[in-house]
Amino acid sequence: MSEDKSDGLPPLREVIKKFDLGAKKSLGQNFLLDLNLTRKIARVGGDLSNCFVLEVGPGPGGLTRALLMEGATNLIAIEMDRRCLPALAEISDAYPGCLTVIEGDALEQDIAALTKGAPTKIIANLPYNVGTALLVQWLTPPVWPPFWQSLTLMFQKEVAQRIVASPGSKAYGRLAVLSQWRATPQLVFDVAPTAFVPPPKVTSAIIHIEAAPEPDIAPSVKMIERVSQAAFGQRRKMLRAALKQLTPQPEPLLEAAGIAPTSRAEEVDVAGFCRLARAFEDA
Repeated sequence: MSEDKSDGLPPLREVIKKFDLGAKKSLGQNFLLDLNLTRKIARVGGDLSNCFVLEVGPGPGGLTRALLMEGATNLIAIEMDRRCLPALAEISDAYPGCLTVIEGDALEQDIAALTKGAPTKIIANLPYNVGTALLVQWLTPPVWPPFWQSLTLMFQKEVAQRIVASPGSKAYGRLAVLSQWRATPQLVFDVAPTAFVPPPKVTSAIIHIEAAPEPDIAPSVKMIERVSQAAFGQRRKMLRAALKQLTPQPEPLLEAAGIAPTSRAEEVDVAGFCRLARAFEDA
């Protein structure tokens, strides 16, 4: 697809050349240059005009420009690669008052404080090396609902499939449980390696996650993480064996949660893990 130049800024290839922004593998960088594609990603997030929009790892600003073109008026972009800041400054100048760029590591930022408690949508082509860690951080705040309304994120397709996986599938695991116990994830569309510079070796995918109400059975974040990690850490074992690292006698807790002790982790749905984590807490 040809690059859309309707925002009046130079083509991204020229921006990369001007500021010598070769993608760094150490930072997990793969840049999207096609503004038609980045605008398609931005539109998955819905109406961007009446909320804060947070972007992590904007790089030379392909998705940043798309978010602004699609109506974002309060966009915060967090970038740890100092080389990209001049390119982002040019975008900020083209959209006065709409873009705030913060230099730093998103894993270390108090993002909820940045958006001052206002409605927030996170839309990002996450760096591959920190994407899962950021997702888990956003899914597991101690208080729910979270500061964000929705997450529209790019992952390697294999990771995306793990996020939306159903019980019984090979992809179903701890990440699916954490993603689905109080949110609703959807795999929206794939992105081919050829869309990136440099092209990665794998296909990527866009995931859209909506925050859901706190479930009726609401264990603590710490407990559902502990139980799911123990269960899937030895996924070939029956749960009565896999959970012995948490308690010498897991059978009564499994029975209290309505789960057969002979079940394996991949056979238990998200609601079952919530009941199990709550049974551990009650014990």
